[in-house]
Amino acid sequence: MTTTSASPTPSGASAGSAQPLLEIKDLEITFTTSSGPVKGVRSANLEVHPGETVAIVGESGSGKSTTAMAIAHLLAKNGAITGGQILFEGRDITHVSEKEIRVLRGDQVGLVPQDPMSNLNPMWKVGSQIRETLAANGVATGAEARKRTVQLLEEAGLSDAERRAEQYPHEFSGGMKQRALIAMGLAARPKLLVADEPTSALDVTVQQQILDHLDHLTGELGVAVLLITHDLGLAAERAQHLVVMYKGQVVESGPALQLLQDPQHPYTKRLIAAAPSLASRRLVSAAERAEIREQAQESAASSTADQGDRDAVIEVQNLTKSFPIRGKVPWRSTPFLAVDDVSFSIRRGTTTAIVGESGSGKSTVAQMVLKLLAPTSGRVLFEGKDVAALHGRELKTLRRRVQPIFQNPYGTLDPMYSIYRTIEEPMRIHGIGDPRSREARVRDLLDKVALPAAMMRRYPNELSGGQRQRVAIARALALDPEVVICDEAVSALDVLVQAQVLELLNDLQAELGLSYLFITHDLAVVRQIADATLVMEKGKVVEQGTTDEVFHSPQQDYTKRLLAAIPGGSIPLAGAETIDVEAPVGLADETGGEGEGGPDDIIDPFAQAGHV
Repeated sequence: MTTTSASPTPSGASAGSAQPLLEIKDLEITFTTSSGPVKGVRSANLEVHPGETVAIVGESGSGKSTTAMAIAHLLAKNGAITGGQILFEGRDITHVSEKEIRVLRGDQVGLVPQDPMSNLNPMWKVGSQIRETLAANGVATGAEARKRTVQLLEEAGLSDAERRAEQYPHEFSGGMKQRALIAMGLAARPKLLVADEPTSALDVTVQQQILDHLDHLTGELGVAVLLITHDLGLAAERAQHLVVMYKGQVVESGPALQLLQDPQHPYTKRLIAAAPSLASRRLVSAAERAEIREQAQESAASSTADQGDRDAVIEVQNLTKSFPIRGKVPWRSTPFLAVDDVSFSIRRGTTTAIVGESGSGKSTVAQMVLKLLAPTSGRVLFEGKDVAALHGRELKTLRRRVQPIFQNPYGTLDPMYSIYRTIEEPMRIHGIGDPRSREARVRDLLDKVALPAAMMRRYPNELSGGQRQRVAIARALALDPEVVICDEAVSALDVLVQAQVLELLNDLQAELGLSYLFITHDLAVVRQIADATLVMEKGKVVEQGTTDEVFHSPQQDYTKRLLAAIPGGSIPLAGAETIDVEAPVGLADETGGEGEGGPDDIIDPFAQAGHV
């Protein structure tokens, strides 16, 4: 194990503050599973000083969230601390009573949980939930609690806080919900705030606003922060000290900039190489892509329509989509223009990316291209034919030739279907082959997405997130499509799995001549995979061009803001572009195996509880 032991003077801490606020010594956490005991964390060590921000980074299953949850004794029911110590202000809290831990939570240790969508009670007003936190920690009750709730929401950056306090979570955007959770986490003015992936579900600009405000609040209050994230760029930008975890172990730690510029452990090097915001590298050269396009054009020339751009497989012309929004009077509605006069084309064998914040209209465009939504005006042409006019057999042909890969690998696979049935079903519906040939095709597809054939008898709950997304890709390829619509297809994945999936999509494009429409809010990912980029804001395309043009010479202020908000994008690195993302990390003897299919899969039963 490599550990960089240098420790900087924490921001906000006095130089003479030698005693850590939090000290974890040789921590061991064990989970009881049907296969026997599994160690989720082994011999973990870290320190957080008063006023300091420390980030724990690593992929899912690395033990980072498990370590953080152990501080406040919030492990899953089948988890227990089986070794080591957790010292808070010098006091051992490893095995304190439930009564003592309740005093610790909120008052001494605050928590901002990962998912703002599921961590607010949909049946309670937001203000009521904050008041409950205040009452539980003995801060305020009654009228005083109401006044304090409004102050906390204002501190968290919510305008019109008094009205917002009386609204329900579904009336808040994702960023507003996250701000409400930050208000709850800081309600009792804790000395330590544990922020578990606090912005993973947010767009880069909203993410930047939230983190800037969190930095301001914690700096004013002198609160130390333990930041849990898989985004190394974000961690490097926001923390003074980094702790890298892999398969339950701390493999490297040290001052953030020093660790990024001179990583010692192979796994840290892999994380740096895989992080899109830090690497920002193209996966293939422009010359290689030009050659792929030329080959794809030659093979498809006989079937290309005579009208329109012969090089375009999909053309979008002046596309508009309006939705009726119900007002205060139920029978009256006002139109909301979600997509406003959008035009672009996708050339054969290339990737076109649409980027923008949530609500910009990018996913609505994708749904109209797939004919899942009817446009209010404008046209989508597939090989010169208007998609809206297709019915019956022609529509079924379109469904076969244009396939989607959706965002959430946990929600897009039927939990009752085996992996075999999931991939085989599209072929059966379209009457392709007999059972024997379909099984052979499923085996071939699993091989293409680097999954073993034995996996086809398993079910989605037995797979990791990266494995599920590979299955979704295999299903999309089952019908030999020409166009694949990727709607936030990698946003739910850790950086290493994300890098593997992007490499896979890139390799499949080169091998099969696929065309991609890539919908994302992550410009760092776009820089890696896209040939052309459209930037959308409030339903309109505000900028478009080749990816190099958009990144190197952005013309619009909105595009510049999006690029500036990429976390860690400006941090100088030493030699990251030369690191092999797929290289083994040298821990096989210690962990019992590399990559997917190892201990991470055994830990999966408690991953569903949000503690990995």
